[in-house]
Amino acid sequence: MSLRFTLDPELTPELRAEIVTLWTEASNAGGAVGFIPPVTEDDVRPTADKQFAGVGAPGDPDADRLLIAREDGARGRLVAVLFFESMRFDLMDHWRLLKRVMVDPKQQGRGYGRELLAEADRIARDWGLAGLRLTARGGVGLERFYTSCGYTEVGRVPGAIRVAPGDDRDDITFWRALD
Repeated sequence: MSLRFTLDPELTPELRAEIVTLWTEASNAGGAVGFIPPVTEDDVRPTADKQFAGVGAPGDPDADRLLIAREDGARGRLVAVLFFESMRFDLMDHWRLLKRVMVDPKQQGRGYGRELLAEADRIARDWGLAGLRLTARGGVGLERFYTSCGYTEVGRVPGAIRVAPGDDRDDITFWRALD
């Protein structure tokens, strides 16, 4: 199946619901996207609403931007999402933070995550950005994946993410230089 990417789709109630569903499914499959399973859509929705609130007009340098991927065209099923988050600070306007990088867990292993990051790179280069940053929760194997996609680990805060009492994980920062 082929993916169709859409940058800055209209955040309709239907798309919001699709993203919340995907986010919930990714979380419950063990995805490190801000929650510890089990979660419901009602658990995810308040965080999603905060993320959606940052999305603005494409010409606004302080606005976050949304990238989605659907299988087999515009009406296909939503299978991947990420947000380009602006730091809203002039001295950091030359890069973006990738947030909520997620792929439908039923589609894992098909290369969709790699395609999503490649599309994010392409878009960021078109915008003239110097780099992309992202963070990851340690202990779930994301280091290998992000490194294989061209990202370099540039920082690690040991035990900064508490997933459960006695289970602290590293907060890992990755950077991808685009120039």
